[in-house]
Amino acid sequence: MMRIQMAKYSTVHKVVYFVRHGESEANTAPVVQSPESPLSELGRHQAQLIAERATQLRFDALISSPFARARETAQEIAQDTEADVEYSDLFVERLKPSSINGKPFTDPAASAIWERWEESLFTPEIRVEDGENFDDLVARADRALSFLEGRPEHALLVVTHGYFLRTVIARMLMRDALTGSIHRAFQSSFVSQNTGMTVIRLENNALESAPRWRLFTFNDHSHLR
Repeated sequence: MMRIQMAKYSTVHKVVYFVRHGESEANTAPVVQSPESPLSELGRHQAQLIAERATQLRFDALISSPFARARETAQEIAQDTEADVEYSDLFVERLKPSSINGKPFTDPAASAIWERWEESLFTPEIRVEDGENFDDLVARADRALSFLEGRPEHALLVVTHGYFLRTVIARMLMRDALTGSIHRAFQSSFVSQNTGMTVIRLENNALESAPRWRLFTFNDHSHLR
């Protein structure tokens, strides 16, 4: 029987190490988290551990969301690796309606807005106040991937947020097949640990004419102890 010999190599054009920020004070509080929620004591410890791990990585640029919890995590990494931090709004967490930031979940009005806004994250064309919706998140995930692909560096470390990171991965894997219902299932089925590391690579194998993003590692938090 004739056998077709397949090429077993691929060319890696770019590597991106995504890191979710350390635990914030609002992650464990019964309030709607605002952009300026700082790291908790545990979050600072987690940031120190991921910073220590980052010293074992080779990366050419350190990029971070400017939200306080991501900024503080990135600064720990910068201190240990002697890298400069570049901030980008592309990697902030999903933007909530600003009217409910910091409000307790027991506030009836804030809770009602939150519920309507959460539904908009899975329903195209629905918008609640100034919060992002499904269309916004998908478009921003596309811009983030294009931004990373266009960077001249081979390896980048990006400090971001759990929900938006999962949106990027869902869009990367599903492409135009990503619907609101698939997005809902993806968000509820995948868990991102604080300071968990996710690695994606832009690569192509011998049978492909153009490179594509591939998921290499998801939510590796073996550094936590």
